[in-house]
Amino acid sequence: MYNITVIPGDGIGKEVMDATITILRKTGIKFNFTYAKAGDDCKKETGTALPEETITLIKESDACLFGAVGETAADVIVKLRRELDTYVNVRPIKTIQNVENPIDFTIIRENTEGLYIGEEQITTDGAIATRRITKKASKRICEYAFEYAKKLGKNKVTAAHKANVLKVTDGLFKEIFYETASQYPTIETEDYYIDATAMYLITNPTDFQVIVTTNLYGDILSDEGAGLVGGLGMIPSANIGENNGLFEPVHGSAPDIAGKQIANPTAMILSACMMLNYLEEYETAKNIEEIVIKTIQEEKIITPDINGTASTQEMAEYIASQLRKN
Repeated sequence: MYNITVIPGDGIGKEVMDATITILRKTGIKFNFTYAKAGDDCKKETGTALPEETITLIKESDACLFGAVGETAADVIVKLRRELDTYVNVRPIKTIQNVENPIDFTIIRENTEGLYIGEEQITTDGAIATRRITKKASKRICEYAFEYAKKLGKNKVTAAHKANVLKVTDGLFKEIFYETASQYPTIETEDYYIDATAMYLITNPTDFQVIVTTNLYGDILSDEGAGLVGGLGMIPSANIGENNGLFEPVHGSAPDIAGKQIANPTAMILSACMMLNYLEEYETAKNIEEIVIKTIQEEKIITPDINGTASTQEMAEYIASQLRKN
């Protein structure tokens, strides 16, 4: 029995979460789903976007499934990543549709420091944001990237930075990247400036295998990657630390389509597959992922954003009906 904290959040987060739970309940694996509150609606209801009891519940669970939140994202998901010390954000960018040159690379994003954590202050003439890059965080994210590449049989890791301008902070990240690389002589290494990386993702995306980078850069690159493979509705992610795992789609709450049952549940479903792998339920994770890929490639029961006519829940129920029971 796995104890899973479920945070639907706001907007389409609730819809794609319902769809995903529908599938997980059909796997034959015993889950105890405990629902918790966080996000915009939670703040309106309770006065806080992230109640302490939600944080405690996640820490006591085997894993957490997280839908999406709206304007309170900085108060919820950014805070959760730091509170749980889920220092790794894994974002696979993979083509699912039938295409001639499929894309398949993973962004390994540092998750606990840098500009993205929002250390800001008002000054007399404007505002200041603090960008903190530490040896500890840089080392452990680079080590994770190389171990990830080794585990998946990848033979190249690319670092993305801006050390030519941010000579101290990104210079430190680049230095530690190559120090770490020296421990993995069989894996090819390279580094690009972040702006060049963004360009190469467009001009030659199949050249990448694993990209390791800092917090804000990783967030930006993963959205760019999503645009290469069908949109934000296709990209899952995992937040992983020594003691906690939180799994979420890359997309936000999308209030413009919330309640219409047209949101693509793929990213949330694949995030649940990442959770299953984290729980070492590898066969079930593979089963679901293969069915999702086949469903999308058949182009029958899929959502409008990928040229279908099915609702969010209809797509999920079809996938659930194809599962092999454990």
